Amino acid sequence: MRQVVLIGLALAGTFVLSACQKQSDADVARALKSVNVIDETNLNDVMLTVGDPNEAVNYFRRAVTENPDRTDLKRGLAKSLVRAGKPTEAVAVWDMVINAPDGTNDDRVSYAEALIRSNNWKKAAEVMNTIPPTHETFDRYRLEAMIADAGKKWDKADSFYETAVGLTTTPAPTLNNWGFSKLTRGDFAGAEKLFAEAITYDPGMFTAKNNLVMARAAQRKYDLPVVPMTQIERAQLLYTAALAAIKQGDTSTGKALLQQAIDTHPQYFAEAARALETLDNAPAAG
Repeated sequence: MRQVVLIGLALAGTFVLSACQKQSDADVARALKSVNVIDETNLNDVMLTVGDPNEAVNYFRRAVTENPDRTDLKRGLAKSLVRAGKPTEAVAVWDMVINAPDGTNDDRVSYAEALIRSNNWKKAAEVMNTIPPTHETFDRYRLEAMIADAGKKWDKADSFYETAVGLTTTPAPTLNNWGFSKLTRGDFAGAEKLFAEAITYDPGMFTAKNNLVMARAAQRKYDLPVVPMTQIERAQLLYTAALAAIKQGDTSTGKALLQQAIDTHPQYFAEAARALETLDNAPAAG
């Protein structure tokens, strides 16, 4: 009888050990799965930011092929395609993302941006109209401003730009775009103010500096603004001012500015030298 009891206890002990082992294996598997998810998430983030855009596209293409039901991977592929300068391909992927059960309003905004990059402004406007007004984000208002701009709805554009600027800590690119909008409308003073403000947020933004010089030159203010600039930038900005002066018929001023640009540039400024030579060799008006 005692032997039967001992055998029973031994069998019970074996069962307990087996159950513990199975439980341990399951815990390990879950832990490894969690680690893999963390590693994958980190890799996805890296590929979306510092990775080479084309490498990121290849990475997410493979991932989507292996996991065709994963919306997050399709989202990564769409973003990578935009970064790689392939907005038309991105549009097709974004279309799948926004129609997925877990598609979001942020996805619709990104879809609209890809459409804009593909020059499909009408469809972009339609997509933006599907987003509820309660979705108030910087990207949403930035795109709304661009769409209003394209439709020459200036009051709306100004309102959207202003809202967008208030929703970001890095407003320089948006201020520059807003300024360029004012420049194309002929509001040169308004454009000058916005370009100058953009530079206060990003002193290294040469595009805004160049646009600022153009806005001032359009008002026949050919002296360079007081903004941070390197010696090469100064020469390039003088060249911009010179071309604007010449275009407006202020040829003598333009020639003087070209000479300043040549004298300022630390190397040989070929474009300015050619422009000055052309002016010097042009027959006198008479």
